[in-house]
Amino acid sequence: MGWLYQNALKPALFRLEPERAHELGVDALALLGRVRPLCALLERMNRLSPARHRSVECFGLKFPNAVGLAAGFDKDGRAWPAAAALGFGHVEVGTVTFHAQPGNPRPRAFRYPAQGAVVNRMGFNNGGAAALAGRLAQLPGPGRRSIPLGINLGKSKVTPLDQATEDYLGSFRLLADHADYVVVNVSSPNTPGLRELQDAAWLSPLLAALVDENKARTAAGKPRRPLLLKIAPDLSFPQIDAVLQVIADLGLDGIIATNTTLARPGPFAAVNEAGGLSGAPLRRRSTEIINYIARATSGRLPIIGVGGIMDETGAGEKLDAGASLVQLYTGLIYRGPCFAAEVARALAQRQRE
Repeated sequence: MGWLYQNALKPALFRLEPERAHELGVDALALLGRVRPLCALLERMNRLSPARHRSVECFGLKFPNAVGLAAGFDKDGRAWPAAAALGFGHVEVGTVTFHAQPGNPRPRAFRYPAQGAVVNRMGFNNGGAAALAGRLAQLPGPGRRSIPLGINLGKSKVTPLDQATEDYLGSFRLLADHADYVVVNVSSPNTPGLRELQDAAWLSPLLAALVDENKARTAAGKPRRPLLLKIAPDLSFPQIDAVLQVIADLGLDGIIATNTTLARPGPFAAVNEAGGLSGAPLRRRSTEIINYIARATSGRLPIIGVGGIMDETGAGEKLDAGASLVQLYTGLIYRGPCFAAEVARALAQRQRE
């Protein structure tokens, strides 16, 4: 399958506009997810042997392997039932916003094959939290899935910054029943003002409200959901320290490092397309931040490492830096649908050595 992708499917997809190719990929996985016998067969083929591989336990959940599908690929929760068939050990849907929104004008995604990179300014295009909740309600819920499902929440573009807390709370209330874990995304560069929410003055009351809402679930007899924060790679280390203090004060369950970057290193200095840069150019910075967080928290805060994983070595590097789990997206574009299973097998081999 890897040979077929590299020599036939990838050249055909790369002749298409990037967002159109992405839509076809989501459609294909959504179709696969509906063919349950085929999905189950592929999942068995890609499942790591429990006798030779330890599952990963993190923030109270069990992950069959360390490799996840990052948010951004499946914003509306259409393709995730096929993720385990591709070898993923977890999947994160979204980013979803309380209000449905079209995102930014097209074109808004750009490939740079020579650099193994993508620039996107999608702008949280999605059908809204209520639509996602309705779709998830028709499928197996927490505790009845083969891999954990995370839901990534963002702020609606129409919502002013001073009303962001209610916006996130609205999404959380609609979606928490369907999530194995919930991610608060305050780090996309493509929603105006969103990254300001990473400042402690904004972040602390936002997360405190979500933590309180999560506690209220238990009082109502519902399970509490692990709550994670996703940060940008463009934060300075003192800014990261302030974020980590908020996380510690409120008792969040983990952190995702990192989102896409606004930096334009090397050849990207001449690139005029606005948006977040992902892929190989992000690898080093993301790993630096993971390592910094791991050392700053003495390894006590679970980290999901994202950014620039384009091969098996890059995934191992994130785990060595202190991540408990990793996530892929841009690497999937360049390496194809077998990439997750290949990485999971390579990480399992490292575990045995």
